[in-house]
Amino acid sequence: MQLNLLPHPAALPSKPDFKVWANVDHAGAFGATATTNIWFGVGAPASRFVIPEAEEPSRADGLWKTTCFEAFLRETGSDAYQEWNFAPSGQWAAYGFSGYRQGMTELEVGAPPYIRMEDNLIWWTLGATIAVESGKTWDLGLSAVLEETDGTKSYWALAHASDKPDFHAPDCFVAKLP
Repeated sequence: MQLNLLPHPAALPSKPDFKVWANVDHAGAFGATATTNIWFGVGAPASRFVIPEAEEPSRADGLWKTTCFEAFLRETGSDAYQEWNFAPSGQWAAYGFSGYRQGMTELEVGAPPYIRMEDNLIWWTLGATIAVESGKTWDLGLSAVLEETDGTKSYWALAHASDKPDFHAPDCFVAKLP
């Protein structure tokens, strides 16, 4: 499925002449694990943004402080959810929450996400593949923090629920994974 992300009206990019989108594929027909593949696209040159240098993929905190992409998954009907962060550097984070911004723990993952970036000169993408439990219906929220080289930060999501950017808000989980 293709989804468009919207900039938060209180934190717009310096020039709102581009769009941000995501393509999501979710395959979980067999076994205990489903594969979710997310490609985030940014319709502006990567050179316009602060892109963390590529590193050996590793778990790291604080990725949201500069350019990064996020996926929030909540089993339909539950208050508990997962937060996944993906940086162009290859660094990543995964957290579990028992409820809205409550009970944060480092999420145990069987395998780290597979993260890759492609720069097409006039637009760029970040791909992230994660493994989640299969046999569940997931509510999905997608978001992006884009820091421009002039210091401007814009906050993008499928939906914004308040007057400040808050990707954890339950009303931001607007897409469904079967």
